[in-house]
Amino acid sequence: MDEKMAIQDQYPDEYANCYGCGRLNPHGLQIKSYWDGDGTVCRFTPASRFSGGFPGFLYGGMIASLLDCHGAATAAAAKARAEGRPVQRFVTASLKLDYRAKTPIDTELEIRGRAVEIKGRKVIVELTLSAAGTLCAEGSAVMVQLPEEQSWG
Repeated sequence: MDEKMAIQDQYPDEYANCYGCGRLNPHGLQIKSYWDGDGTVCRFTPASRFSGGFPGFLYGGMIASLLDCHGAATAAAAKARAEGRPVQRFVTASLKLDYRAKTPIDTELEIRGRAVEIKGRKVIVELTLSAAGTLCAEGSAVMVQLPEEQSWG
């Protein structure tokens, strides 16, 4: 695993089409997550087209998507680092999210993740999303590594 390269850019091509983080999805968000100390960070500035019910603020589903994709990247990177292997793809088994404050659009968001448990193919990740130093959302996710013989066909 290359710790200076975006985690999502290390996903195998067949798993790089996600709307949130897939580098091969030209219509997606293509978020990028990186190692930062013992956790991960992603910086993303949502455009006004992602506004929710309140003008100037982000749609809650987009917040969940950002935490979901960053959580999967955090799990993949933590497992790869722990085992000294290339990044493998993870999927979400559970996502718990608490909204703490309105999240502004057209403002850089900071999404942070930290693996708190790695057990077999399962990684539990804690997540936060902040804007201009204000905690807007936090949660946790249970991520599961796809089996190496996984086939979607």
